[in-house]
Amino acid sequence: MNKIADIIKYEGDNTTFIWKHPCEDFNSLTQLIVHESQEAIFMMNGQALDLFGPGRYTLETQNIPFIGKALNVPTGGETPFHCEIYFINKTEQMAIKWGTDSKIQFMEPTFNFPLAIGASGEMSLRVKDSRKLLVKLVGTEDFLGQAGLIKYFRAFLMTKVKSYIAQVIRDKKINIFEIDEHLNEMSFSLINLLQPDFDDYGVALERFFLTTIVKPDGEPTYEKFKSIYFRQYADIAEAKIRQQTQVIDAETEAQKTVIASQAMATKRAQEGYTYQQERGFDVAEDVAKNEAVGQFTNMGVGFGTMAGVGGVVGGVVGNAVSGAIDNVEQSQQPVQSQNDMAQFQAKIQKLQIMKEAGMLTEEEFNNMKSQLLSSIL
Repeated sequence: MNKIADIIKYEGDNTTFIWKHPCEDFNSLTQLIVHESQEAIFMMNGQALDLFGPGRYTLETQNIPFIGKALNVPTGGETPFHCEIYFINKTEQMAIKWGTDSKIQFMEPTFNFPLAIGASGEMSLRVKDSRKLLVKLVGTEDFLGQAGLIKYFRAFLMTKVKSYIAQVIRDKKINIFEIDEHLNEMSFSLINLLQPDFDDYGVALERFFLTTIVKPDGEPTYEKFKSIYFRQYADIAEAKIRQQTQVIDAETEAQKTVIASQAMATKRAQEGYTYQQERGFDVAEDVAKNEAVGQFTNMGVGFGTMAGVGGVVGGVVGNAVSGAIDNVEQSQQPVQSQNDMAQFQAKIQKLQIMKEAGMLTEEEFNNMKSQLLSSIL
């Protein structure tokens, strides 16, 4: 007979999901100890009969009612029988890495070009239904750890993950060049899609993180659209900066004009004349430059002409023009009659300019116009 076990328990590491105790034939008075975050399944003749939660148990027929009918031959008050005990670790096992074994092929939803990417991340798993996991995956195995569980799940996990990632990108229209901004959102969508597949095996998918998207850097088509994507934002940013610079330049020029105007106004105030007077002087100067002095004589321009230019400037201009007229009148010959009308029109235009510049009042303008008319009649 095999050695009778006094105590059956498991105190292994936290990377184990299911562990079978090596002792199979033990006495009905053997002690079973199940720790917190553990469950123990009593197997007999290949059937999972009882499930024990955390606690200490004496393995007797009254504690295991399902085996009572199978034990008919007592021996010295002790009942030997063939059985197995499986310990199930119920803790959440974290940082289990996953990654796609091949590229995910799909059509990029924004620019509509074919794309192949890779994906990887981490997940957390917990045994949800001990009996279902033991029956569906473990069978007669003695041990099931993280590596073994991922090996079992790898085929369907890779198929589902690649299909779901392409589906999420398409449904949410996620731009490949902005995909890193959506990793958390995609992780949430993926865990909801994958949970039913893990539930079928009695495993709870507690967390699922998509941490890395491997883009096809260097691939010509990808690099072409990448350049287009980033260029459009660069052009917009450049245009905004140029516009802001133009606004700043315009404001600077406007401020310069204001400063120059203020300086000129201060200068006029200090020298005792106004802008209107300065403008009148400029008009008179232009007239003096562009017209023969004899034309002023014929227009009858004298001291009264400068009446619109007040103060010292008006006097100076009036005297200067009057003196010039007097000198020319002494030497000027009468104009030819055929040119009288053309000269008259030119003189009227000049009078109009002087009136608009504020050098002549309406009354003065009319008087001088009448004088011109009388001079040619």
